[in-house]
Amino acid sequence: MSAGSRGWRSAVLAVERRITQAAVALGCAGLVVASLAGLYQIVARFVLFVPAAWSEPLIQLSLIWMAYLALAGAMRTGTLISVDIMRSKAKGRFKRALDAYILLATLSLLLALLWFGCELAERVQFQTIAGLGISASWAYAALPVGAAISILALLAHALDPSARADVAADAGG
Repeated sequence: MSAGSRGWRSAVLAVERRITQAAVALGCAGLVVASLAGLYQIVARFVLFVPAAWSEPLIQLSLIWMAYLALAGAMRTGTLISVDIMRSKAKGRFKRALDAYILLATLSLLLALLWFGCELAERVQFQTIAGLGISASWAYAALPVGAAISILALLAHALDPSARADVAADAGG
């Protein structure tokens, strides 16, 4: 590999790493928001005897965004769809073919999620989420946004075998 292509590859992976880290951090923030809204809902309902109509849809919205944003972290490390036993037994050409198949199958799923997520977000743009008063597109937008970031992370995973080795070492394999 030439020095120019290594530099380009490193730059792309560095940008992807920052995007994936930001997505995972936002996913973690979504879990915090959902937890705090759930806690408030319990206190409001059973201690203060006050309805909190906005808390349930906020919990749902934040959990949807959490799942689709944090998906990029799993894609980057290759831990979402795991075929560990088959992959550990595979050698040489079969292992490369298996990796390529897993990559293409996952990429196909993410592209479908991206496409249909955009379609859904567009179709529900005039619907409102009860309790929050915002467009339902904000909930469905998590699908294409998460899929796009996950596609980037998946391709980076394919380009960077060292990340794969790091995960195997962390898992004890």
